Amino acid sequence: MALDLFQEKGIPLEKQLFTWKDLVRRPYSKLDDDAFTRSRVILMNGIEADALRMKHIFARLSRELRPHLALVRRAEHHQQTLVNWLNPPDQSALETTLGFEQLAIEVTASVAIHEPDPYLAQTYRFGMLEDFDHLYRYSALYDRVEGKDPNNLIQSYSDIRPGRPTAVEHRHPLDDLRRPYDHKTADPLSKMHAITITAAESMTHDYYMVVGPQFTDPVARQLYAEIASIEEQHVTQYGSLVDPDESMLEKWLLHEATEVYNYSSCLAYETNPYVKAVWQRFVDYELGHLHYVMDLFKNLERRDPAEVLPRTLPEPIAFKEHREFVRKVLSQEVDMRANGPDYVDASQLPPGHRSLVYRDQLNSEGSPTETVAAGYHWRPGTELAAKAERMGSVLEGRRLQ
Repeated sequence: MALDLFQEKGIPLEKQLFTWKDLVRRPYSKLDDDAFTRSRVILMNGIEADALRMKHIFARLSRELRPHLALVRRAEHHQQTLVNWLNPPDQSALETTLGFEQLAIEVTASVAIHEPDPYLAQTYRFGMLEDFDHLYRYSALYDRVEGKDPNNLIQSYSDIRPGRPTAVEHRHPLDDLRRPYDHKTADPLSKMHAITITAAESMTHDYYMVVGPQFTDPVARQLYAEIASIEEQHVTQYGSLVDPDESMLEKWLLHEATEVYNYSSCLAYETNPYVKAVWQRFVDYELGHLHYVMDLFKNLERRDPAEVLPRTLPEPIAFKEHREFVRKVLSQEVDMRANGPDYVDASQLPPGHRSLVYRDQLNSEGSPTETVAAGYHWRPGTELAAKAERMGSVLEGRRLQ
């Protein structure tokens, strides 16, 4: 039975308590747990980070909301801490990066499939093909830097092959702005989709900006710099889908409902019992936050939350492989480009188009994403095959001696 947002009150804000031991729990296993456990942890870390970011910005703009924002924000900070600390210490920054891109492919695919607005759905498909290519480029870097097979982490859920080449993804900022949904008429699911994907892409951008400089390999440093730039474009793209005419409290209300929706989706698919308990707990916490903001919405704006929220949660985000959908979109839309808010075939961009000029200037000294993948072709068992080839060469050399 779908969760009723108006009947289920969750745990009241004042009863949401933490201890330090509580915040630092057993992490998931990067190899033994399902790959989507990693994806869910990355997603919810991003959702909570975006919730904190929004509340800090709102606090700078509203004296009246400051104490309310501070109370909810502290609880959500501790939620983000608990979620983020589920990442295992033996997972390298590059392995976490592969998880970011797998998340971007599969969650954006699920959103694109279920998005009721055709224009918004096309926007998600457009961005998905770019993240699909990023997974391939980072897989090549993983082979180069760590000599390992990315499929050990991806677990065959996602294809590892080129998408829309990252080198052609660079666009003029005005070609990353999209038409927003109309907050008066849009389906609540469209609003929650936009918030979800914007949060995920914001976390991806921030992570790449932090870890990129920590590599010593010059190609790795440049690769993170290039893809971080695309992630900024994605944050611009998806963030512009949100209607700027929503009131501050309306946006806050939608964010809390989106957090309930995402934790509920994680709960529906989680296979690790320890992590599943976290998702259940935070569904209840977020319901408490939602009802706290519902009361603010009724008391301060004199509006009924039912004007904004669905009665029950929609079908959860599907944490599963979307291989056939991605392949179909890749075959049909890989040559799509942005011209202002519209999508056109690459052949329709005239010479001298602002995005072509912008792209050519950035790539004038080469593209790291092209460099890292030169000669790279993923094949199953890369790590073991490479070791076997090296061992074979050593044995053959000894025999000849």
